[in-house]
Amino acid sequence: MVTAAPQDQWRLLDVQDLDTRLAQLAHRRRTLPEHEKLRELETQERAKTDDAVRARTELGDLRREVSKAEADVEQVRARLTRDQQRLDSGTGSAKDLTNLQHEVESLTNRIGVLEDVELEVMERQETAEVTLAAVEGELDEVQQQLVTVRAALEEQVAAIDADVEKATRERSDAAAGVPKPLLDLYEKVRERTGGVGAAKLFQRRCEGCRLELNNQELGELRAAPEDLVYRHEECGRILVRTGDSGL
Repeated sequence: MVTAAPQDQWRLLDVQDLDTRLAQLAHRRRTLPEHEKLRELETQERAKTDDAVRARTELGDLRREVSKAEADVEQVRARLTRDQQRLDSGTGSAKDLTNLQHEVESLTNRIGVLEDVELEVMERQETAEVTLAAVEGELDEVQQQLVTVRAALEEQVAAIDADVEKATRERSDAAAGVPKPLLDLYEKVRERTGGVGAAKLFQRRCEGCRLELNNQELGELRAAPEDLVYRHEECGRILVRTGDSGL
């Protein structure tokens, strides 16, 4: 059985208040809305980055395709120019000139086909450039939002951490005034009961579990010495008697 002077038990309530405050601060730090917003933005950033990579890859492929189409046109055009010059010079046999004429016509048609291909690829390239610009704009916007949210989160976390540091000092000071056997008991009970190891008896009600004590329990408390550290039978918490306990 643990005993402690009433004033020491009252100090235990101060320790409990500060432990509750620290738990609330920890919960608040974990559940800041900026955490969720940050996760959402980071997911968006990854998706937009992937989109940008795909858009850049597609644009690079199309630029190479345009370069190849341009080279194909230039190659055929150069050959057409040589053949046309030979044809215009009139040198060679009639058969050779006839063959040249057919080749000129074929190359002219070929150039038309290749130019159509070149135009189609260039149009796709323009579309890809517009798409990439839009994706990069969206990515930049998300990244700017990330900077803003991270700054806001850091500011709030710093403020909470300052409150935690202050409450931790106060808790240490308050615990220093509690006898070790009582403090050890409190820590064990607090661990078992999810954070609340000591509760005030207020108007016959345990403020830990919010249950009202029955007549038998009240009778036991009235008869108990003031220094008895009483454990509530229902919740197991240390029940601290004060002037407004209703005994």
